[in-house]
Amino acid sequence: MNSDVDVIRDVLEKAEIAFPASAFIKSIHQQYLNRGGLSKKQLEGLYQIAQKVNTIPVGKLSTLEAIILKKPNRYKSEKPVVTPLYKKDEELGKKIDTILEKYPQHKRVLFLKAKYENNEIFSSTEIADLEKFYKLLK
Repeated sequence: MNSDVDVIRDVLEKAEIAFPASAFIKSIHQQYLNRGGLSKKQLEGLYQIAQKVNTIPVGKLSTLEAIILKKPNRYKSEKPVVTPLYKKDEELGKKIDTILEKYPQHKRVLFLKAKYENNEIFSSTEIADLEKFYKLLK
């Protein structure tokens, strides 16, 4: 078998002769010469144009089609569902509201409420303080 056979280059050259004004063919021809290959989408576009050219042998068209079928399909993965970084603990919110109903001016609990509303993470000592205030209320 002759190793000098380059079906893609041959098809590109014949398509460029048939459509000398086509910017697409000139572009992918230059890219093929510079990089040595084309993407699957570019090859599919070339195949669509090459089918219209009568001077390209059917064997080269079928070889080009086989090259296209051999190339893998590239799919863009779906974007992941956006989840919040911090999920509010509803139980802590209820405890804060219960304490503030009885003692609306409690400074530490007011501070914790502001932190809760701003979606800030509570430290373990802050949670312990809130639990202590809640137990004292009951």
